Amino acid sequence: MKHVTKADGTRQPFDRTKVRRTLRNLGVGAEDADRIAGEIEASVPDGIRTNAVLRLIRTRARTVRPAVDHRTNLRRALALLRPKPDFEEFVRALLREHGYRVQTGCVLAGRCGEHEVDAVADKNGTTIFVEVKHHVGYHRMTGLDEGRIARAIVEDLQEGFRSGRCPVSIDGALIVCNTKLSEHAKRYAACRNIGHIGWDYPADRNLRTMIEETQSYPVTIVSGVGPAVSTRLIAAGVVTAKQIAYGDAAAIAHDSGLSLQETLLIAERARAILEP
Repeated sequence: MKHVTKADGTRQPFDRTKVRRTLRNLGVGAEDADRIAGEIEASVPDGIRTNAVLRLIRTRARTVRPAVDHRTNLRRALALLRPKPDFEEFVRALLREHGYRVQTGCVLAGRCGEHEVDAVADKNGTTIFVEVKHHVGYHRMTGLDEGRIARAIVEDLQEGFRSGRCPVSIDGALIVCNTKLSEHAKRYAACRNIGHIGWDYPADRNLRTMIEETQSYPVTIVSGVGPAVSTRLIAAGVVTAKQIAYGDAAAIAHDSGLSLQETLLIAERARAILEP
């Protein structure tokens, strides 16, 4: 068994699944990701440092997906967004891509108090309020507190609707976060029927798969779009890579304050990411 050496000097077994996952996060197809992950595992020396593995992954990914040069890792791209309003706007856009009708700027009256929620979304006759949680450090876990708070808000809003204070009948809550969920958070959400979308949870409908299914990548997926540029673009209503790839570059440049040349360069890179 081969091992890798982490930044802190500790060793752990080489995990081919993680290599494959990183390749997929860079936009490499499933078949190529399987093949490249196997080739990397066979070729690297025992004890190789993790940063060397990452460089090798990126180098090999370019051979089948040249657009890798124009994009950053999806998890990092999400972490580059500011919690408010960037990530909230991104989540609302993602839900719309998946068929939800989304309302923003919502303050709902419960039986005992008023609650400002990040969105109210409805689909197939079910109405939920959405709470968005963002961590800059994407290796952090989202824990139990968010679920417990959401459960209390659901109860208060439902009682508020029955008493005539809340004009909207709320069926439940959905918490969306850019990180993994603790096992305690998962158990509580399942027990209390609180919807949760995390980076890799639930397995068949998580943040990563929802983004990839619709290619709703955040605009920060494009290399060179750091916080200063993304802040301008999002203020101009450009949240996703699709919007800048296929939008009116002159209008985006005007509204964001970026030069037309820079806007066209970002749009070109975004199209390279989105198109085969």
